[in-house]
Amino acid sequence: MQDSFDITTLIFIVLAVFVIWRLRSVLGQKTGNEQPPFDPMSRRDAPLRPSNAPAEPDHNVVRLPGANGARPATDVPPAERWKGIAEPGTPKAQALDGIARAEPGFDPAEFLEGAKSAYEMIVTAFAQGDRKTLKDLLSRDVYEGFERAITERERRGETVETTFVSIDRAEMAGAELQGKTAQIVVRFLSKLITATRDSSGNVVDGSPETVADVTDVWTFARTLGSRDPNWQLVATEAGQ
Repeated sequence: MQDSFDITTLIFIVLAVFVIWRLRSVLGQKTGNEQPPFDPMSRRDAPLRPSNAPAEPDHNVVRLPGANGARPATDVPPAERWKGIAEPGTPKAQALDGIARAEPGFDPAEFLEGAKSAYEMIVTAFAQGDRKTLKDLLSRDVYEGFERAITERERRGETVETTFVSIDRAEMAGAELQGKTAQIVVRFLSKLITATRDSSGNVVDGSPETVADVTDVWTFARTLGSRDPNWQLVATEAGQ
């Protein structure tokens, strides 16, 4: 046996080292155009759109679920269908049955989560005088009332500061179905910090330091079977 490599083996080794060095010198360079690693969690809240749809803000806040794979409410026995929400045979349960027949994916728990999001968004938008957001979420009559209040506040030179501390509860207080129009009444129990300041910055209503318990009763409506998944706010009142 030979104690050393022959000349052919040595040549192959030198060529291998050279190829590895060249690959590293090319693949290891940064050009400044690299994409960051894909993070699926960073897209968790991004809405899915057709590839040719414009990338506009999604204002579908109080959305009737229908493609979540949940078991349709109509497949659940009547005695259990609206457990904790409505007693079987009551007008509220009958209205919810009608909604579920028209929209098989209707899920009251998801509806209430959407309603809570809408509640916070609308209250915040009203405080900020954000007419565009309000117009997307309110019926025409309710929007006109909110818009008049904002305009009058601006005329006086007042500003409103509102901070949500919590939404302690959101419950279905009623439901009604007239033809294809569904209405659901939601009672919100929340904690807010709110203060109104005049043009000089003096507090004229509320307190910037006091947490207040607030009860609101809002009614959302939607035409069942329509392509628009939004529920609009159609009535508001202060609750007890």
